[in-house]
Amino acid sequence: MRKILILNGPNLNLLGKREPSVYGDRSFEDFFHELKEAYRDRAELEYFQSNVEGVLIDKIHEAGFASDGIVFNAGAYTHTSIALADAIRAVPAPVVEVHISNVHAREEYRRHSFLAPACKGCIAGFGLDSYRLAVEALLTPNP
Repeated sequence: MRKILILNGPNLNLLGKREPSVYGDRSFEDFFHELKEAYRDRAELEYFQSNVEGVLIDKIHEAGFASDGIVFNAGAYTHTSIALADAIRAVPAPVVEVHISNVHAREEYRRHSFLAPACKGCIAGFGLDSYRLAVEALLTPNP
């Protein structure tokens, strides 16, 4: 059984309420319950969310040595945080960057990720299903 952390950054605690035209109308907690159920025989999924960059760094440090992978939606920190990229590089667990919306079809400043070069891959634009795709990527051995 693989242990995977799903880590959400700033404002993602407001999913279901925040800009539903962009992020949908479901809370992450409701989605996470379904995701855990779907993978109950293949993965132990843990969820953590923080609006604070330093807390996210601490969680990467902790989970990066204790889990088999991290699914990370850093929110706006994706486009600003070298410190998060350094934290990802510092741990052995692979990290998959996730975005609910297609960041490349949005504002120009959202098109650059400081995290992408440190991550195993990036999945964007598939709504909450982006998280499922990231879990699959972490569970599927690379050739």
